[in-house]
Amino acid sequence: MIRMEHLEVIFAPGTPDENIALANVNLRLERGDFLTIIGSNGAGKTTLYNAIAGTVPLSNGRIFIRQEKEDGAAVERDVTREAEYRRARYIGRIFQNPLLGTAGRMTLEDNMMICHKKGYKGLKISLNKAMRDYFREHLRRLGMGLENRLHDNVELFSGGQRQALTLLMTVMSKPSLLLLDEHTAALDPRNAEVIMDLTLRFASEYRLTVMMITHNMAHALGFGNRLLMMDSGEIIMDVNAAEKARLSTQDIVQRFRDIKQRELDNDEMLLG
Repeated sequence: MIRMEHLEVIFAPGTPDENIALANVNLRLERGDFLTIIGSNGAGKTTLYNAIAGTVPLSNGRIFIRQEKEDGAAVERDVTREAEYRRARYIGRIFQNPLLGTAGRMTLEDNMMICHKKGYKGLKISLNKAMRDYFREHLRRLGMGLENRLHDNVELFSGGQRQALTLLMTVMSKPSLLLLDEHTAALDPRNAEVIMDLTLRFASEYRLTVMMITHNMAHALGFGNRLLMMDSGEIIMDVNAAEKARLSTQDIVQRFRDIKQRELDNDEMLLG
């Protein structure tokens, strides 16, 4: 579960360049929720991700994440003031650029070893035959033959292979929350479909809590159990699965226009 209360991010406050990037955002997700997020450029989508991940500090508000342990116990953490590197133990993030999630000049097995050690507590682990077999077992799930390329540098792989590998390694680290930032947008249609299929399969199998920014309206409406629209740093629409199933792209566009028109009408009333 993730809970966000009254999130605000204000850049250059109190100056002529003041910019309210997030304005009183309140949001709650339960384990297994798959939330798609739409909005025009500058709507606040990436700033919301940066605030959750700890990349930018909050001007106001609090963020709570409930971690479920292997014994079934759950602990809610207030991560508002935690550094980005600490949040990375339980927040996974995949970017649009497929090269960002892996170290190209390192071998595939070294990339996976670094991922495997993420947040590991216990005796020292080493890269041995048992560990390589473990990696191969997971790599086979991608259906790309990467299980036979453990000794190859990752820079030799295609963009689709690297994004699939990033997704797999992120899932293997068992994040409490997975942030997808247009993670298929830079891929050709075939690879984008492969990555989305893997995303849905892993999200279901691991009961992941997922937030996915997308400009693909078919993905926004067709995937997940909830849809958010953001504008000017605010959540202006929050649609559940049943309602989303009845919507079309034209419906979404019309709702956005209606909301903006109401805002204009209110502004005119205030100005008298």
